[in-house]
Amino acid sequence: MAFTWRGLRQQTEKREGVDNKCLADFIAPRFIDGKPSGIEDWIGIFAVTTGLGAEKKEAEFAALLDDYSSIMFKAIADRLAEAFAECLHKRVRLDLWGYAADEQLSNEDLIGERYRGIRPAPGYPACPEHSIKREMFEVLKADEIGMALTESMSMTPAASVSGFYFSHPQSQYFNVGRIGEDQLRDIARRSGRGEGELRRALSGSLS
Repeated sequence: MAFTWRGLRQQTEKREGVDNKCLADFIAPRFIDGKPSGIEDWIGIFAVTTGLGAEKKEAEFAALLDDYSSIMFKAIADRLAEAFAECLHKRVRLDLWGYAADEQLSNEDLIGERYRGIRPAPGYPACPEHSIKREMFEVLKADEIGMALTESMSMTPAASVSGFYFSHPQSQYFNVGRIGEDQLRDIARRSGRGEGELRRALSGSLS
């Protein structure tokens, strides 16, 4: 199973020489001047969780009126999920894709994200549309490891992380910011999705 993801492009006015970015800029084009580019490139998706069974443990703390342990337990689970995502990304860079096989970074470098590539997540500034997670989870078969989405597109278990992998050496995080009605209509036309549906999904980004 596959799906087509259409990213949003910044539309705010920039100073001369500064691009209005879209995450699609960091993937090689299929065509150049109407001809196949012949460039091989990849985009990855991932979903990890460390929260399986967490609700049962939280209920135990609640029964003991132990709010401190409940808060700390959830915080540790969240940190472990982030660490798991970081570990998996490193394996992608060094092994699975191997585009940075000679990477040698200190903990400080890793914390400073000085590695090549990014892993933006739906709902965050570079990719503000949460509903993309629905198709991501279907492709990944996330339900097979106990992950799911609520009606509002929140991940369950709560201690979960999901997103995309980009390996482009110039890929970077950015904030899409506000978009105009013209981009909304263009995405509706190209995707076949209704403007009403998109308007709801992108309500936080519309000017």
